Amino acid sequence: MPSRYLEIHPQNPQSRIIRQAVELIRDGGVVVYPTDSCYALGCHIGDKAAMERISRIRETDKHHHFTLVCRDLSEIARFARVNNQQYRFLKMLTPGAYTFILEATKEVPKRLQNPKRRTIGIRVPDHPVPQLLLQELGEPLMSSTLLLPGDELPMTEAREIQERLFHVVDAVIDGGHCGLEPTTVIDLESGVPVILRRGKGDVSALE
Repeated sequence: MPSRYLEIHPQNPQSRIIRQAVELIRDGGVVVYPTDSCYALGCHIGDKAAMERISRIRETDKHHHFTLVCRDLSEIARFARVNNQQYRFLKMLTPGAYTFILEATKEVPKRLQNPKRRTIGIRVPDHPVPQLLLQELGEPLMSSTLLLPGDELPMTEAREIQERLFHVVDAVIDGGHCGLEPTTVIDLESGVPVILRRGKGDVSALE
């Protein structure tokens, strides 16, 4: 079945469209949605089949770090172990275009964790669309940057995304152009921030 194309206002998202997207996610769907860095693929945290679909779309291996996209710091604490020093870094840089690598709690399905380190990527986006999706869903989204095999940059035009993925995702949420640059990835597991990937998030405060 072809995917649904949902046009949404990027600053004042329509509740009706948010509800439609969340229904699809709860029913096992994979959706493309805008963030404060670039478009991403998202699905329900507990849905193994949907996660495997994202892996096939992206052609990733078992070492690929999925990200849990959370509403706020209190939600992060349920899925990642955070000490006082890590909490200070998180408070300083959230919400924003950052992904943090942290030790996962037992709440995180093993298939989402790095198989060797038992870590998870966590992110709190600064964008109204994912914030309202998360509010309506009531739990984090399992997510991955929309970077297709063979492409050097993430896709930015929702119409083009719809043309390329219309038989493999359930919905494309068009929130307009949201950028080419993925998040900055910061490993906080050791307590000392290590920048693994420089992206949109500014790291000058850490240097």
